[in-house]
Amino acid sequence: MLKAAVIIPARYYSSRFPGKPLATLKGKTVIQHVYEQATAAKLADAVLVATDDRRIFDAVSSFGGKAVMTSVSHASGSDRIAEAAGGIECDCIVNVQGDEPFIRPEMIDDVIGLLYNDEDVSISTLAKRITDIDEIFSPNVVKVVMNGEGFAMYFSRAPIPFCRDEWKIRQESRVTSQESGNKYNLTLNSKLLTPMWFKHIGIYGFRKNTLKAFTSLKESRLEHIERLEQLRALEAGMRIKVKITEHDTFGIDTMEDLRKAEEWQNISL
Repeated sequence: MLKAAVIIPARYYSSRFPGKPLATLKGKTVIQHVYEQATAAKLADAVLVATDDRRIFDAVSSFGGKAVMTSVSHASGSDRIAEAAGGIECDCIVNVQGDEPFIRPEMIDDVIGLLYNDEDVSISTLAKRITDIDEIFSPNVVKVVMNGEGFAMYFSRAPIPFCRDEWKIRQESRVTSQESGNKYNLTLNSKLLTPMWFKHIGIYGFRKNTLKAFTSLKESRLEHIERLEQLRALEAGMRIKVKITEHDTFGIDTMEDLRKAEEWQNISL
């Protein structure tokens, strides 16, 4: 049996919400919520917080968690977990973001299970069916298209696949997508909506050697255009397997997100 470690990257200085891993949500810090959800995953053999700040390290230690200090110069969470993974014995690494307090243990197990069950999978991740037309057109919601075997073909902030015959877009329309700010006149076949569009859930499982190879690559052309790190992997020929989940989650990026999280009833913390 492969050995899987969950590594939670958590940096202190965020441009929109400095110190957010230490923000209090329902009586606990955000990072403690994430850590406890990860430790409840049945297939996780170890859980570790990788941080660049002593305050986060001390906070994790204070609730009995395990943390390691990493470089302050990392450009992404993937780089941070790659450094941390070098010091532990494991075959697979799951990247669970430190601002995702609503991540469920079953979601972590699903990502690990994809790596366990298929040797052709280099990277694993999750997606959820979209049923809200605004999410399809929102650039803040990343969409993924898969092939018949469940491997990702592309990720985008654009509405993919684009339904040419069902949708009409006219700038003068009064129907407005609040998130994108663009104006749409949409005709939508509701029977077509459910199976076709998928929101990417940003949790990743890597084989250890894949993570090392991935973080050694330079930013790719499509990654730079879309600002989506996973496109670097696709451009390099890495295979990303996607499992459909019924669970949703959202990250804490701003103080407003924290307020909304206090009111969110999808998962009781």
